[in-house]
Amino acid sequence: MKKIHIAAGIIQNTLGNIFITQRRPDMHMANKWEFPGGKLEEGETAEQALVRELREEIGIDAVEFQLFETLEYAFPDRQLTLTFFLVSQWEGEPWGKEGQPGRWVKQSELLADEFPPANALIIQKLTQN
Repeated sequence: MKKIHIAAGIIQNTLGNIFITQRRPDMHMANKWEFPGGKLEEGETAEQALVRELREEIGIDAVEFQLFETLEYAFPDRQLTLTFFLVSQWEGEPWGKEGQPGRWVKQSELLADEFPPANALIIQKLTQN
């Protein structure tokens, strides 16, 4: 079974809104919304991957972030390790550098059904606060 480690950023502005992006139609879990991020490269830490992926994917430089949650999730064909970071400070304005739609959502209005199932626990934790 394929094993993938992903670092994702929960980008939260001072108004308590979260920036999310939509997965491309040609990707696994197509058209679902997600927290920006991506796969760790060989020899990379989750923190390094987070900074690199946010720069590449949405054009921001993460300045202040902390570990929010790490979880495991199994699909029939792959095993995921997902490391989520709460990003509270960054430089630049997030936008879909790869052509993907992005939007700000009130934290309390995040809907688990709009995200891949591996995100359900994260959405639950965020909307309970």
